[in-house]
Amino acid sequence: MSSSKNLKEVAVVFFKLGCFAFGGPAAHIAMMEQEVVSKRKWMTRAHFLDLVGATNLIPGPNSTEMTMHCGHERAGKKGLVVAGLCFILPAVVITGALAYLYVRYGTLPEVAPFVKGIQPAVLAIIASAIIKLGKKAVKNWELGILGFLVLTAALLGVNEVVALLLGGITGLLYFFLKDTLRRSPHAQFAPFLICFVSAEVFAKLSTLKIFWIFLKVGSILYGSGYVLFAYLDAELVTAGYLTRPELIEAIGIGQFTPGPVLSTATFIGYQLGGFWGAVAATTGIFVPSFLFVWILNPLVPRMRRSSLLGYFLDSVNVAAVAVMLAVLYIMASETLVDWRTMLILAISSVLVFRFQKVSVIWVIVLGALLGYLLQYL
Repeated sequence: MSSSKNLKEVAVVFFKLGCFAFGGPAAHIAMMEQEVVSKRKWMTRAHFLDLVGATNLIPGPNSTEMTMHCGHERAGKKGLVVAGLCFILPAVVITGALAYLYVRYGTLPEVAPFVKGIQPAVLAIIASAIIKLGKKAVKNWELGILGFLVLTAALLGVNEVVALLLGGITGLLYFFLKDTLRRSPHAQFAPFLICFVSAEVFAKLSTLKIFWIFLKVGSILYGSGYVLFAYLDAELVTAGYLTRPELIEAIGIGQFTPGPVLSTATFIGYQLGGFWGAVAATTGIFVPSFLFVWILNPLVPRMRRSSLLGYFLDSVNVAAVAVMLAVLYIMASETLVDWRTMLILAISSVLVFRFQKVSVIWVIVLGALLGYLLQYL
């Protein structure tokens, strides 16, 4: 297949996912796994898992960065850019339209019934991905124990990134020592240093200032939408640019629109500076992800070829699956609150596990429709 056809395929796949990717990073990655690995065979499940593990270690929206990795695998550097843009675009357009309605009319459309139906459908999709990725990640009993420990830590409230790093370092040390005892007593570790650069804040809240605020957040953001809330609270609410209720509403918009929750930036940017404020905020928060993935993607195969870094990657991979499982448990406890949500989960599970050729996008659409219809029962 020619490079232009590959690029077009990348654009179609990730624009479609961008329109229907509800449920947060775990759900997005689960949908990608089905579309890119199971259905289209762009890469092996093992390599996909390596990319998931490595992506969890860099700042930025993990699922958006995974789209860039997948695009790069299919169509090179152009594919990286096209995949990221096509995945982000639907969320940005929808969020921008909602921001316009909110600023102009002070109200938003009622979408709660649809979201209530989408959430249990997403649980089935995540569970399917965890099973498939888990089979690749748990290569031996030691990694199984490590995954269980990371899962326990995550359920006890340990930060996801901290749990991943500790899991990776613990696994690296264990397997390195095990290998050393078996082979040679001589080895050395390479230190890793992550540097964060800061600069002076501009004098007023111009379009350039909005861009800078969101560029800083996009460069250092780890974790969920709650972490994003904390960063934006410090940057905008404390500085008096936004009220806390306005920020809470903006985060809510990012949660129920498809695609990355960082589309919240579009909503806030529009509130702060109109159309160009939305453009500046969106560009600022997503640009670091493109740069991080562009740097990271070629390094993942080299990490896999290194025995020492291979141990680290194996450990991070099983830790990533454990964190996904913890997220699934938390989401299930918050989502399955009545017979309606349990019925939607049951129907979605049958479609996902029994009829595996059914696209996860149709599972999402069906969940949304059921959520709307069942509210009247």
